[in-house]
Amino acid sequence: MAEWVIDVIGRLGYAGIVLLMLAENLFPPLPSELIMPFAGFLAARGDLHPALVVAAGALGSVAGALPWYVLGRKVGADRLKKLAERHGRWIALTPKEIDRGQKLFEERGPLVLVFGRLVPALRTVVALPAGMARMRPTPFLLWTLLGSLIWTTLLTLAGYLLESQYERISKWLNPVSTGIFVVIAVWYLVRVVRHRSDGA
Repeated sequence: MAEWVIDVIGRLGYAGIVLLMLAENLFPPLPSELIMPFAGFLAARGDLHPALVVAAGALGSVAGALPWYVLGRKVGADRLKKLAERHGRWIALTPKEIDRGQKLFEERGPLVLVFGRLVPALRTVVALPAGMARMRPTPFLLWTLLGSLIWTTLLTLAGYLLESQYERISKWLNPVSTGIFVVIAVWYLVRVVRHRSDGA
């Protein structure tokens, strides 16, 4: 996976970062923890501009959050819970988790959009309760952009500062990223198997 990510960024540059970060929000096994540090490494090497790397990563992240926001806004909590009851086995989402997401958003509001972007897996669906609460689009986009900028800046900075060590650790990226993919895939399969009891 690491080799593929590196190839996409190497060939497409900023557009590749946008596309990969968009995909990361729709397909969690593609981790931003791999995408943005490599882009930061390229920026340290002079191939990309660090500010544009951060901007491209944030843009892709916000774009990837929009489908979840629209889904929550258009479908609504009640219909989503019914969908989770029927098909949650395959999307690894239960009605109880939808309720928890709603409660968290009611208690913390926009902070969920900011700090939820920093948490693996959660960042993928953190926009869903905002849509269900019918948060206005402009505040949603601004808070999501803030959280995305914080996250992409931290990861880009990590790759930028590790420039001198990146060649040394790059040989570990592919097995580590493959391991992450396998762990998430196993987690998904376990959720599928246990969904009936979890949703009860």
